[in-house]
Amino acid sequence: MEERSLRITGADKTFFNKITNTLTRILIPTRIGINGMLISMKRNSMIKAFETYTADSENYDNEEIEKKYDTAYEAYLGSLDKYVMDSIYKKVKNNTASEFEKNALAKYYEVTSLKESEYIEYKYRKQKYLIELDYQGIKVDNKEKLVEKYNKFYLSKMDTLYKGILKNYSIKIADNTNSYDASKEWIYTKIFYTLEEYIQNILSLKIELNQDETVKDVVSEYEKYQSYEVGKLDTKDNIEKNMVLLGISRKLFTHSLPLIVAEQCYEKLLKDARTLVQDTKMAAKRERAYSMLINLIEDYNIKLLSTKVYWDTQKAKDDYKTFWNQYKEITKLKEKDFIEYVKQKEILFMKDDMKKLGNGKTDYSKIMTYYKRKLVDYGAMKQIKNSFKSQGKYLKRAKEVA
Repeated sequence: MEERSLRITGADKTFFNKITNTLTRILIPTRIGINGMLISMKRNSMIKAFETYTADSENYDNEEIEKKYDTAYEAYLGSLDKYVMDSIYKKVKNNTASEFEKNALAKYYEVTSLKESEYIEYKYRKQKYLIELDYQGIKVDNKEKLVEKYNKFYLSKMDTLYKGILKNYSIKIADNTNSYDASKEWIYTKIFYTLEEYIQNILSLKIELNQDETVKDVVSEYEKYQSYEVGKLDTKDNIEKNMVLLGISRKLFTHSLPLIVAEQCYEKLLKDARTLVQDTKMAAKRERAYSMLINLIEDYNIKLLSTKVYWDTQKAKDDYKTFWNQYKEITKLKEKDFIEYVKQKEILFMKDDMKKLGNGKTDYSKIMTYYKRKLVDYGAMKQIKNSFKSQGKYLKRAKEVA
């Protein structure tokens, strides 16, 4: 009997495994439906709590309302997290998932992988991921009233999450000096990536809905950014795009991406731009890279340094004041003689940049030579030719002086 029982058990095990796998495949859509209802309930409760929390009323206990909203928000996120693990994970496991679901799960694991090493970033990015996942589903359902209500929560919460992510990067990158730190290269890359992500997903929606007064100041810069969304970008294009991103950040993220951090980001772009001018062999491409560098120097000085209050030394402050006064004088030429204005502005920027490069450790000898040639061409630097005798022949040596 025992032997027979073992044989039957073995046969039944295979049979029941097949039934279990089949039932799992059948039940997954039902499970999604259950999760869908649960998410819908939690979402509606959260939106209602959010609307009450953001309402301008003095008839409520704000602390109690905030607590109710936080509780509803946590429950809502919990239902979304459960949906990913109960539904999407099982569909991927059973090979019944769509490409969207496969990508969603891959992104989920990418976010959760941050938990051990970068907990603060993980905390913000997981919330952002879950909310974005639900938002995609809401847009597909195309229920106008729900989308309209959700948009208000979505934009408000996303602003908070992006500011948290950028502030976390700012803490990591800020130190006792305000100079660019090559050892933190990956963090600079993350900052630019996060800014671009915000502009693509959040700022574009704000402009589309036209519900936020704060975005009006950056519409023109947003349109400039859009020109970099088409086609393949080269190194010059990427530097220019990041320059636009930084310009927008100075208006939207002044607290979460403070001036000291933005200054280091600008210095990183300046380093990349100078290197590009030095390394570019073709004259036409080098000229385009040079024009981009001049625009970047102007952005850095006008959009950032002109707003700087605290300086490392009094000399640095005085030097910038001298530069700023010269710049203001040159801008007076803009209406009278635009060509002369552009020329004088370039001369000012090149001379100022040469002073800074002369004090650094990086070898910028090639770009210094390039600047000097430009200044000679513009008549801002004289070229003195000296002759000396070597092995019976006279050779000429050019010496450039300001």
